[in-house]
Amino acid sequence: MSKLTIPENYTSALDLYETQVAIGKLRTIFEEKLATAISLKRVSAPLFVNPSTGLNDDLNGVERPVSFELKETGETAQVVHSLAKWKRMALKEYDFYDGNGLYTDMNAIRRDEELSNIHSVYVDQWDWEKVITKEDRNMDFLKDTANRIVGAIYDTADEICRIYPALTNDLTREVKFLTTQELEDMYPDNSPKEREDLITKKYKTVFLMQIGDKLASGEKHDGRAPDYDDWSLNGDILFWNDLLGRAFEVSSMGIRVDEKALDEQLTKAGCDNRRELTFHKMLLNGELPLTIGGGIGQSRVCMLILKKAHIGEVQTSLWDKETKEKCKEAGIRLL
Repeated sequence: MSKLTIPENYTSALDLYETQVAIGKLRTIFEEKLATAISLKRVSAPLFVNPSTGLNDDLNGVERPVSFELKETGETAQVVHSLAKWKRMALKEYDFYDGNGLYTDMNAIRRDEELSNIHSVYVDQWDWEKVITKEDRNMDFLKDTANRIVGAIYDTADEICRIYPALTNDLTREVKFLTTQELEDMYPDNSPKEREDLITKKYKTVFLMQIGDKLASGEKHDGRAPDYDDWSLNGDILFWNDLLGRAFEVSSMGIRVDEKALDEQLTKAGCDNRRELTFHKMLLNGELPLTIGGGIGQSRVCMLILKKAHIGEVQTSLWDKETKEKCKEAGIRLL
């Protein structure tokens, strides 16, 4: 059975029909606000890629991609885990210029995902990427971008709550910024996820930075692939989810690796074999633009704003029999 939390006395504020209509409105409103906030244009994106290009996201390096053979060519294709690398290549191919970027609907299958209230095998994100200058590769620019995205989410919640008075916007626009090392120093005896819960419950909206490298304890806060985010210039946007009583990640983002950061992180991660892949060769040769980018969970944002207890209330996926039975008993309508 998946990890399941049943909130006490849970009742959805919107019925099934209202929920479906609200999801459509929410996605439209947020896309417009996001595009305006950080200067993005919508593009189409692939569902699968050729693994030899190195364009698929390796996530934590242990997840197995879904693969299939193309009848016509005999080549193997991989369903994307995310578009972290593809987007950067697309910015070059589509001639995007400094200060402008793209966003797209990213749909993925993560077959090894541990299922829970907030995790599904089906992943839907707004993936975005933006061209920046060398001078933009700093913490202030990263923080400003995170603030703009939080503002877009907060303003979307405001509009949706005006349309549906049964909902209330209890999000906090003001962001608490801190690094994973600062968080470990504050709560040295807690696990990384417990630390996230403690700090997010206190400040409501948190941007937790510098994820991927080892902390002073010798442990990592969380895993990150070595070939897209610069581990010193990335972060997660967390909101406090009062319904589930936990920190709720809606976005992972960061300033992307340049040649120096990629070289160092590939060695640290024991992934030097990737240097021969097309994407990595281009990046190490300085042939790709400097960028910032990330993914924003579409179902996560819908869950948060529409006050849903389970991700299956806002997306259609597959669940084990026991989870479906327990959700039905608790009045949680899985799609």
